[in-house]
Amino acid sequence: MFAPRTGVRNGLMLLCLVVCCAAMQAKPGSARLETLTPVQAQALVDRAFAAESRTAQNASHPMRYLLRKSSPRLATAKEIVETRDGSVARLVAQNGQPLSTEDEQREQERLHALAESFSLQSHRKHSEDSDARMVLKILHAIPRAFLFQYDGIAPGPGGRSIQKYTFRPNPDFAPPDMETQVLKSMTGELWIDATEERVLRIASFLQQDTNFAWGILGRLSKGGWLIIDQAEVAGHEWRITRVQLRMNLRILFRTKVIDTDETMTNYAPVPPGLNYRQAIQMLRSGR
Repeated sequence: MFAPRTGVRNGLMLLCLVVCCAAMQAKPGSARLETLTPVQAQALVDRAFAAESRTAQNASHPMRYLLRKSSPRLATAKEIVETRDGSVARLVAQNGQPLSTEDEQREQERLHALAESFSLQSHRKHSEDSDARMVLKILHAIPRAFLFQYDGIAPGPGGRSIQKYTFRPNPDFAPPDMETQVLKSMTGELWIDATEERVLRIASFLQQDTNFAWGILGRLSKGGWLIIDQAEVAGHEWRITRVQLRMNLRILFRTKVIDTDETMTNYAPVPPGLNYRQAIQMLRSGR
């Protein structure tokens, strides 16, 4: 997979949840379209997550897209290009308005400085690779961390059959590391395209206050939630199209309210061998 595509980086466990769902890009399968038996339903979940684990490190289909992120204080729009050296972003609007002349100049100067310093991009790529490793931990843990309850069929796009599930923590699951601790406190709903065996939506809800890193790093407050939607985009690839996150995160004596809504649109393929300097040139020229 590419580096996590959302801008949510407010605490290790929140990041794990977001990027784990960003990796859901399963291969087409042969799931039946009628109502599933409990055994068939669980098998579909297992196949989907097994495929997602296999494709989580697939970097062969980089994309360019527009990321819009809004919070109570600020709304931004950024063009993102994925490359073999990590993703590159260009700010194009704030609070619904194009950048001022001064802000555009600062953004061009930032991109120029980034192009001149491979170490800056290398640091970003290292962070993205670390995130990707956490993705794999979560993907491997999910089938064991939750008990999935089949909830029937819903109509999907193009007349497809969507299989619905609810999930709750598996009481027998023992988190092997701090990245998977938060899964013990999550319940939610899952929508799978039965024909393609791809996840269309996952909605997770925090049912109790949850420490992460054994309380050293902080605590997530009960009542938070995360919803992620994805769809088939350019080149028949499946990508995240929306992330909605509401969480209260307490770190030491501070409480941070995380309230963000991100949408990803205008996906278009870029050459697989593109490097980050070429991506910067694309962004700066507006091509």
